Amino acid sequence: MIKVTLVSTPNCSHCLEVKKTLEKMKREYPELTVEEISALTEDGQKLIHKHGIMSSPGVLINNEFFSMGIVTEKQFKEKFDSLR
Repeated sequence: MIKVTLVSTPNCSHCLEVKKTLEKMKREYPELTVEEISALTEDGQKLIHKHGIMSSPGVLINNEFFSMGIVTEKQFKEKFDSLR
């Protein structure tokens, strides 16, 4: 299983773009699950502090920091393929 956690903020255009990319990729990676956590919640704040997230979305893959901000399909693909 590949678990992606997005730490997002309201009205975040980059967050929406990353979510759309991940939804599209679910066809190729059926083991992919996506969880979105608001940066405004207690859980979101804990992740921000733990991983040093400075921009939205913060992207964790299998509970490990991967990136923040825009992530391309190619970047996700390279990471997901390395986990298979």
